[in-house]
Amino acid sequence: MELTTCRIKENIAIEILTWKYEKPYDFYNNVLSGEAILELMSNSYRAVLHKQEVIGFFCTGRDAQVPKGHEVNAYADSCVDIGIGMKPELTGKGIGTIFLRFILQEVLREAKGNIRLTVAEFNLRAIRLYEKFNFIKQSEFVRDDGVKFIVMVRDEE
Repeated sequence: MELTTCRIKENIAIEILTWKYEKPYDFYNNVLSGEAILELMSNSYRAVLHKQEVIGFFCTGRDAQVPKGHEVNAYADSCVDIGIGMKPELTGKGIGTIFLRFILQEVLREAKGNIRLTVAEFNLRAIRLYEKFNFIKQSEFVRDDGVKFIVMVRDEE
């Protein structure tokens, strides 16, 4: 599977924002709004393509962090934060390894250091994938709505 990446333009942002996940992953469903479109079109977001089809996206930096994590110093260490999302129809199909490997290569091409990500605790499928790539749990926190998050780090040094 050959993957490429590109900046997110308005049509791609709209496509991503209309993706609908099945329960319990519906937690990741977005609301289509002008603000959400502009966020996805920011410099920290990139689309992941396979044969010109959008199959996912990733972001880096503050956009990849859960705001509540700042209140508990979950992001105090200097790391490269990443956030990822895959098209709902492709999740659970065994391509996560290829998808994440590609994203890590892209991120490390532009930034050096430990990579950190934040994942909802219920998302065991994603956590298993991250553990395959040597991410380890660093901390956890609970958002005001009761959703628990795990912060995982991968040592790149």
